[in-house]
Amino acid sequence: MKLDRVIAIRNNKTVYRDGDRCIKVFNSEYTKADVLNEALNQARIEETGLNIPKILEVTMIDGKWAIVSEFIKGQTLSQLIKECPEKKSEYIDLLIDLQSEIHSKSCPLLNRLKDNLRRKIADTDLDATVRYDLHNRLGSMPRHNKVCHGDLIPSNIIIDEQGVPYILDWSHATRGNASADAARTFLLFWLNGDISGAQIYLDKFCEKNNISKQYIQQWMPIVAAAELVRCNGNEREFLMSWIRSAANE
Repeated sequence: MKLDRVIAIRNNKTVYRDGDRCIKVFNSEYTKADVLNEALNQARIEETGLNIPKILEVTMIDGKWAIVSEFIKGQTLSQLIKECPEKKSEYIDLLIDLQSEIHSKSCPLLNRLKDNLRRKIADTDLDATVRYDLHNRLGSMPRHNKVCHGDLIPSNIIIDEQGVPYILDWSHATRGNASADAARTFLLFWLNGDISGAQIYLDKFCEKNNISKQYIQQWMPIVAAAELVRCNGNEREFLMSWIRSAANE
């Protein structure tokens, strides 16, 4: 297995290409349970019929866990947006269409989104009263069972050489309310510095799915609080602005 061609480097993982295989190597602090859960998520999503790279194996490389899957040759939506900024709205349209396809699927064995959000809110350093209010808000939101990607941003969609889109990175996949998934995508656009993209996304998602912005915004404080567990200092103030907005309602 050759690890001499790096595709991407992230905080806790490095992605390599070895011929027709993609090898995601996790840092040593990444637990076995986390890696196996990500692989299991991806395997379960394969069964829904969504167009994703197929898992080939889970292994260890130099004492680190790794997931090996099909390599998809092409360009991500984020790369295409940089190359053709005039087509940004068109590419965001495609992202939303793919997200709607994801939401049309069911996968009963995935973890529940509400449970995931509840755990993350409990792990924050927010005041106990704020956490209590957020948990109450979360409990009052409608419970759905739609597949939710949990991290759907342009860099997680790749268009192959035949123009076929593939959806990557299923580590955060859950089943739950599609509007919560949309709220997280909106926040991730903003946190990645693409404020115009965030607004285009929210407008188009609501229009295409006949959902009011106000409904998605009800999820924003909950999703923002869950995001606190892995944000940096600059991101925290933006997330806190959404959390404070809930307290002012």
